[in-house]
Order: sequence, then structure tokens, then C-alpha cells
Amino acid sequence: MRLDLKEIIHIPGESRDFSCTLDLSQVELFGEKPFQAPVEVSGTVRNMAGALVLSGSARSRVETCCDRCLKPITVALDIPVETLLAEELEDEESDEIVLLEDGQVDLEELFTTACILDWGGKHVCREDCAGLCPKCGKDLNDGPCGCGKELDPRFVALAKLLDKEPEGSEEA
Repeated sequence: MRLDLKEIIHIPGESRDFSCTLDLSQVELFGEKPFQAPVEVSGTVRNMAGALVLSGSARSRVETCCDRCLKPITVALDIPVETLLAEELEDEESDEIVLLEDGQVDLEELFTTACILDWGGKHVCREDCAGLCPKCGKDLNDGPCGCGKELDPRFVALAKLLDKEPEGSEEA
């Protein structure tokens, strides 16, 4: 969706509200397509003393797996987006300002990028998720697995020394 801002570009104090729905169901991230529900986008573009400021948010529910135990989970997304808009750049190296094309901004591109960049982090079913046992794969949220605690290979020689009975000591 392209938002036409020609009416407010040169009028300080003016604003333009927007809302739309994005379909990101074909976007693949880390081997999965998490955005199966529509992404609801809304916000306002304000002309603040000649500078256009876009403030908005993208909201959706996404389906993914817990990064620790691999159980399916639903994550609520609420991604804030705030950026400056300009017709032209004085400094060609600015990544913080979005250029208008013929007085319009492409909301789909702007908010799709925000959703993809926000997706990267850990997603867990709960903060204290114990995950899976690295040896047997049992879900440790259901209780211990019975695998012995693995000893750090750097300390194996020390453990062997501690397991030996001192020479010359006999039990009476």
C-alpha cells in the first residue's frame, strides 16, 4: 500500500492516519513461514516543523516453535515503527530516513522490513523452559531424563584422581 503524503508535505502541523493489512504468509525465516495470520498495520504521519515523522505499529500473532523444547507456540507481535520521511537526502549515507517516491511512501515495504528485522531473537514457550536433554532428547520440562551429568572433558583426569582411594589407607 502506498500512502500519498503530497497534501501534508509542505504544511507544518498537518497529519495523515493510515491502516492496512499485510499478507506475509509467504515470507520464510529460518526455514519456516511464521506469519500465517495477517499483520495489522496502523499509525500516523505528522509534519513536524517541515519534517515528516511516521509513527506506527505492526501487530500479529505468529506460529513458531520454542527455541528450547521445540513445542509449537503462538507469539504475539507488537512492533513499533518510527522513522523520518524525506523527498530527498542531503547526506547520501543516511539509513534512518526513508525516501518518498513522488510524494508517497510504500507502507508494505517499510513494515515488512520491520517485521523481518524484529523476528530474530529467541522465542520460548515460557521463561523457565528447561529445553531438551542434549544426550537423549527428552523434554526436561517433564522432569529429569536419567542421563548422568556429563563431565567437562577438561576435568576427566582430575575426576579419576578424586575417585581413587589414597594408597596405604585400609578400612578397619
